[in-house]
Amino acid sequence: MNSEKRLTIFQRLAEATPNPTTELNYSTPFELLVAVVLSAQATDKGVNKATAKLFPVANTPQAILALGEDGLKEHIKTIGLFNSKAANVIKLCQTLLEKHRGEVPRDRDALEALAGVGRKTANVILNTAFGQPTIAVDTHIFRVANRTGLAPGKNVLEVEKKLEKTVPKPYKKDAHHLLILHGRYICIARKPRCGACCIADLCEFKDKNPV
Repeated sequence: MNSEKRLTIFQRLAEATPNPTTELNYSTPFELLVAVVLSAQATDKGVNKATAKLFPVANTPQAILALGEDGLKEHIKTIGLFNSKAANVIKLCQTLLEKHRGEVPRDRDALEALAGVGRKTANVILNTAFGQPTIAVDTHIFRVANRTGLAPGKNVLEVEKKLEKTVPKPYKKDAHHLLILHGRYICIARKPRCGACCIADLCEFKDKNPV
């Protein structure tokens, strides 16, 4: 795929979604961090339902530690893997207080050193909370990048590196959410909605679904 086609793809995606952002509800970088950790193998809708009850009660590292692991579990027990997630959130709160004065770091290495935080989560925080042009490759982005021919790769890191190199500069900050939302609602897994797709004529997927 050439650079001209890539530019047109992102122009159209940006026109279709003028204000791309996460569908997780949050008001501070710490709330976003907790929400993203909770969202692993869970839906944003399910996480928002749990955090709507959690954050009014505890939305700082100190407040969550005051709840304790069992208290935290009570608030997030509707989310899958809530036991391990509660343990991770407690640990990351301790680390934030011990090493970062309770603030969410803006550094990838520091973020990845937190319990429950891998490269993908770190990229989400850097992009969404701090406006850095990082791209967290989840299942949606991986699918869209490979299916369209935008940035084919055998694994998420390969796709991430290709996107970092090839996404047109004006769209680097928003590329993460533009691709996720496109994958979530249009370029869906089983039957992509090619008939409703704004980039269908540019997409290099051979088995397009006309509906």
